[in-house]
Amino acid sequence: MIRKTCILCLFSFYIIIANAQQITILTSRQSISIRGLSVVNDKVIWASGSNGTVARSIDSGKTWQWMRVPEFEKADFRDIEAFDAETAIIMAIAEPAYILKTHDGGNNWQKVFIDERKGMFLDAMEFWNERSGIVIGDPVNGKIFVARTFDSGDSWQALPGSNLPVGETGEAMFASSGTNIRAISLSEAAFVSGGTKARFFLREKKIDLPLMQGMETTGANSLAVYNNKKRKPAKHMVAVGGDFRADTVAVHNCAVTEDGGLTWKNPQTPPHGYRSCVEYISDKKLITCGTSGVDISGDGGMNWQLISRESFHVCRKAKKGKNVFLAGKDGRIAKLVFDM
Repeated sequence: MIRKTCILCLFSFYIIIANAQQITILTSRQSISIRGLSVVNDKVIWASGSNGTVARSIDSGKTWQWMRVPEFEKADFRDIEAFDAETAIIMAIAEPAYILKTHDGGNNWQKVFIDERKGMFLDAMEFWNERSGIVIGDPVNGKIFVARTFDSGDSWQALPGSNLPVGETGEAMFASSGTNIRAISLSEAAFVSGGTKARFFLREKKIDLPLMQGMETTGANSLAVYNNKKRKPAKHMVAVGGDFRADTVAVHNCAVTEDGGLTWKNPQTPPHGYRSCVEYISDKKLITCGTSGVDISGDGGMNWQLISRESFHVCRKAKKGKNVFLAGKDGRIAKLVFDM
């Protein structure tokens, strides 16, 4: 009887979680796919996507300024990093790969990085602070591309080949939400891969993830790190992915670690399909999204509850604040609204 009561209590708890928040659409733009999202604080939000598109709000998403970057009308800006209402960096993925920066709210953009090599494909950016950042790309000649900046993205230096991690044949990163590389401390970053392999990379370590893998559409898409701005590396992380061509399959699409990535385990109740982004809301609460819906976890990623079947590519919490926003196809930008 006690066990049955506990199970009923747990079930009721997850019903409450599902009913306690909802997704509210703030704006949309047909024929635009948004995968880049950067939430500076509870008021300032930047987004980037296909057809050279950038969007900005400075009033918590009530109104939006939509813009197309001149000379880049056909570019796909898969990631964006914003520092304030005026300053942001966008990443155009492939052949040539570009990074652009604005200092005036998107009115003008400067080219701060270009790589015209065949096979170049940038996947994601991450910044430890306003000066120090990193960008990662698919393997070129077998080596995973990595570049660093130490001047707020005004210039970028590619790491020498001898320092680059080696990717397996068919292994790559997904430019699905700009979140497959994350800071894990004040000075270190880790990233996850997909394709023929699904692995967690940290310094010289390459650790297999218990995620779907083996095909070009499978593997890890996103990594969330809790408490990642401390001197010691974070212990708690969650990786999500799956198979984006079979986006309702809820098997081997999530993995959790509590020891800094040394060991990983699948959740008891996984997200309800392929997921392209995962984000910590608090120490135990997370949100994950993908083309088949949005899930919430209240226990560190071990059990997930579907709260929406709406399609989204990316979800991000305010760097300085509590608001959580999502973005995806048809230029949809939404907010996670807490009812309780």
